[in-house]
Amino acid sequence: MASTKTKPFTIGRLAEEAGINLETVRFYERKGLLPKPPRSSSGYRLFPSHTVQQLRFIKRAQQLGFSLSEIRELLALRVSPRTTSTEIRKRTEAKIADIEAKIKSLDSMRKSLLQLAQSCCGCVPLSECPILESLDGEDG
Repeated sequence: MASTKTKPFTIGRLAEEAGINLETVRFYERKGLLPKPPRSSSGYRLFPSHTVQQLRFIKRAQQLGFSLSEIRELLALRVSPRTTSTEIRKRTEAKIADIEAKIKSLDSMRKSLLQLAQSCCGCVPLSECPILESLDGEDG
């Protein structure tokens, strides 16, 4: 008796099982993150059951800041017999460095905005607003 876990999924059922939108599955297909599935005799795409795990992998990697291009690379590395965990760790460390650079940049922006907000009492005519003057490049 065949298990439902090994039974292929239609795109709707796949999306439901993975907890994502149907259009997201189609998007990932177009972006090459999912291989094109075979079709049934009636034309329905039938995805292997392991595609649910792939979709969850993609979503989690996105949540951790990996781009679709980086995720495509991770998926390819995952199935390559030559890939080592060291390679995956290097990619993760590179992503950490990227996130740390973004945090530093965001912190710098935050500090600049705080200074701008403090420079404006909110009680001058718009034509004299120090924030708008600074954004115009006159004062900063």
